[in-house]
This record gives sequence, structure tokens and C-alpha cells, in this order.
Amino acid sequence: MPVIERITLFKIPNDADRDRVLEQYKVLAKTAVKDGKPYITNVAVGQSFPDPRNKGFNVSVKTTFASMEDMQYYETECEAHKALRAVAGPVKEDILSTYFESVI
Repeated sequence: MPVIERITLFKIPNDADRDRVLEQYKVLAKTAVKDGKPYITNVAVGQSFPDPRNKGFNVSVKTTFASMEDMQYYETECEAHKALRAVAGPVKEDILSTYFESVI
């Protein structure tokens, strides 16, 4: 069954801010619920390895959703995601996000 994969990259210049965002993703992974149940099927997050190809993006995130509806809920209604945005928003220099339906 196809799933929705969402890739998000952050540029966060300050180490302490980066650590706070990474910690907030850990909270999100434990607290994101829809209709009282966990709905994100997988979260992978970490500091990017230094590489010129990452163009300064230094935090990488992959979230997996069972459906487009779940991803849209994440984007618009999820309280755990709102809490994450409150932490990451003020400290990010830039963000890049994309999502796709996996063909595998």
C-alpha cells in the first residue's frame, strides 16, 4: 500500500537551537495523535552530516503517513506539529519541505 513520505530540511545556525528542535521532534513522535491515536507511521530525524550538497541545511526529517489526509491533518490541525513549529519557526534560517507518494 502506498504511503506519503514527507521530507523536511532546516537551516538552523545555532547549535543550541538545533538541539531544541531535535528534542521537540522526539516529543512530537510520542505525542502526535489524531482521534486519540498515533497516526504518523514513522519519524526519522537527525543532524545532517556536513556535505556541500546539503547547501547548509543541517537538520533532516522524514515523516511517513498512511494517507494524504493524515499528512494534511499534520499540516493543519496536529497540536504536536503546532508545538514543533513554535520551537523551530523563530530559530530557522530556512526550511525546505516536500512530500510524495512512495512507488515502492
